[in-house]
Amino acid sequence: MDDAVAVSVSGPRRIVCLTEEPTEVLYAIGEQDRIVGISGFTVRPARARKEKPKVSAFTSAKIGEILKLEPDFVVGFSDIQADIARELIAAGVEVWISNHRSVAGILDYIRRLGAIVGAAEKGEALAQRAEQHIAQVEKAATALLRRPRVYFEEWDEPMISGIRWVAELIRIAGGDDVFPELATQSLAKNRIIADGTEVVRRAPDIVIGSWCGKRFRPEKVRARPGWDTIPATRDGQLHEVKSPIILQPGPAALFDGLDELHRIVAAWANPEH
Repeated sequence: MDDAVAVSVSGPRRIVCLTEEPTEVLYAIGEQDRIVGISGFTVRPARARKEKPKVSAFTSAKIGEILKLEPDFVVGFSDIQADIARELIAAGVEVWISNHRSVAGILDYIRRLGAIVGAAEKGEALAQRAEQHIAQVEKAATALLRRPRVYFEEWDEPMISGIRWVAELIRIAGGDDVFPELATQSLAKNRIIADGTEVVRRAPDIVIGSWCGKRFRPEKVRARPGWDTIPATRDGQLHEVKSPIILQPGPAALFDGLDELHRIVAAWANPEH
């Protein structure tokens, strides 16, 4: 009996999540009781905002408040949070900063986080559900009558094209990213499109905006010089996908984000439906 109890409490018990995806994963696998602090940008799951104290943004964190929570593990994402990680490490806290940028990386992240908290089987089950969902959408996409050229914009001033996992999800959903060479760039500054006429030249059939932290405004896109000639603008194919379901490298992107991309692509490809 004692051994069974010991197994059930293996892994870190007091976790601070500096971004949304670890919070979402831990809730999804039933390990949310380990979480003692979350990011203020967390919206999934909705209950997390009610249940957990918010101790960080994305590029900043309340280090003192985090330390008061006495975490035994802190999870963050990307080089952008390097300074936060450095301060916490200097204070003696164990920190894991993941840096995955692809669909395969998200799946691996789910598995690794599950294993870290002693819930490898539940992490594996979630990853397998995501893989099955991806396969279902990919199969549905093969039945589409045509594939659109898609421009995904994650910020407008300056214009920044989609990151790698977004480009991959667009392909799975049945479309083709018009800036595949930029999608491989992990840093946003390397995905800046300095000249909007390049988007015009690549003539996307669909424009998808996901301006992180603010509402997508299609009227601003239509007003850009020369953009009235783009097929997407001409045909009214300017869409928004909410950033929490596509720009977080976690389960949301693989389920709700992918579904929304496929809905947009399928409606364009099969307009009679």
